[in-house]
Amino acid sequence: MRLADIKGDYDGIFSLGELCLSSIQLERCGLRPFAGPLDWMSTPSLADVNRLLTNRFAGFMDRDHLQYVQHASDKLLLVKETVYNAFSNHDFFVHRNHPDLLEDHPAVKTKYDRRAERLLEKSQTARRLLFVRCGGSLEEAAGLEAVLTDLVTHDFRILLVNHTDARTLTETNGPLQRVCTVELPGHPDVIWGGNNHFWDQMLSGIAVKESL
Repeated sequence: MRLADIKGDYDGIFSLGELCLSSIQLERCGLRPFAGPLDWMSTPSLADVNRLLTNRFAGFMDRDHLQYVQHASDKLLLVKETVYNAFSNHDFFVHRNHPDLLEDHPAVKTKYDRRAERLLEKSQTARRLLFVRCGGSLEEAAGLEAVLTDLVTHDFRILLVNHTDARTLTETNGPLQRVCTVELPGHPDVIWGGNNHFWDQMLSGIAVKESL
């Protein structure tokens, strides 16, 4: 599948990680009408995301799944969701949460439950969805396609972005029916801003229906 095949209108667009980069780019391009459960988390393994979707987010961010890792900054804690190998560094503020107690957990859990329910509901009702993921092998992408085929009632597309030593936006034209795979320059100096024009190119011709 090529970039031309993912153009068009969608009833919803969700980021599936790996970092918050994909949600940042979707928001920058006006393609993030609502928050998704993985928008601001680190999910280094697409295989774990596939497992999370397969399980319909069961137990995700339960209190006994959470483990303090370190201070992400002077304001926020880095906390690991140990069952699904996901990392939060935007939810637990230092001034309100002791590393051992994570006092804000009830509110954080409610937020993630609400966002997960939104993704699951849209998967059942939307006529066309787009999922954007940074990072993943062809095998993992095939697993994601299979999981979403079971989860999504109607049509969907996946945009898989891998950061490599590519010098420009490169379509890899993989064999998967619903997955468009591309490579972007992966130097640390360009990933978080220097590739904006490539994201503009990838996401041009894509729109979210105004009814949302």
